[in-house]
Amino acid sequence: MAYLRPHSIEEAVGALAARPLIVLAGGTDHFPARVGPRAEEDILDISAIAEMRGIAEDDRGWRIGALTTWTTVAQADLPPLFDGLKLAAREVGGAQIQNRGTVGGNLCNASPAADGIPPLLSLDAQVELVSAAGPRRMPLADFVQGNRRTARRGDELLRAIYVPRPGHLARGDFLKLGARRYLVISIAMAAGVIERTGENTVAAARIAVGACSASAQRLPALEHAMLGTPIDKSLAMRVTPAQLDALAPIDDIRGSGAYRREAALTLVRRLVGRLAAA
Repeated sequence: MAYLRPHSIEEAVGALAARPLIVLAGGTDHFPARVGPRAEEDILDISAIAEMRGIAEDDRGWRIGALTTWTTVAQADLPPLFDGLKLAAREVGGAQIQNRGTVGGNLCNASPAADGIPPLLSLDAQVELVSAAGPRRMPLADFVQGNRRTARRGDELLRAIYVPRPGHLARGDFLKLGARRYLVISIAMAAGVIERTGENTVAAARIAVGACSASAQRLPALEHAMLGTPIDKSLAMRVTPAQLDALAPIDDIRGSGAYRREAALTLVRRLVGRLAAA
């Protein structure tokens, strides 16, 4: 069993090019999944790569390093566009988990109930992957391919997440339903961003639902229906059950598929109402 802890991306991708390794970031998903006899795994611990941490801004938007913790996100000085992501950051376990857990790890784990994925989808985020052959980017929606499945190759690291600057004044929000208020896996969740024109109409809308499909899903029919409409208390009434038909909620210990579908509809309506009232 090998344990490697590089201090640069070059070292890390060189190691991944040489042989298969389990990538370890914050470890908040890795270790709970391995309770019991020790697994014989070769580990690449990337937690010492400083260049993969932090949030930076330029004219095009924002870069979130993959090793940025949820505590850093929650405490960051970011515009209202990021309000949904910051709310989700406070739902990722307790304070200890938020201090260790990383944005990139949440995406690579690719749980259907990952709190970070719906708000990042609503931010139209892209991910940057890097290997010894060089970097590549793709939309987050293409990166997460299903339950615990991503487009990351075995020789790649997720290096950063990019959020483009919106063309209009924008605000985000996030709502989560669980069996209790905190420290719980989602039954359903919704995240959204609305961009508004100077005439207070919808210039763009991005709405995503999590824990109701194998991976979080945007709602393009709803987004299209909202375009150009006034941003007022009637906006939430534009949300119809048919606009959520792409979801595929399952029955499990936390709730039935039918309950999840109804819960998702209620959450999306409340989310849109909150965004309209903000």
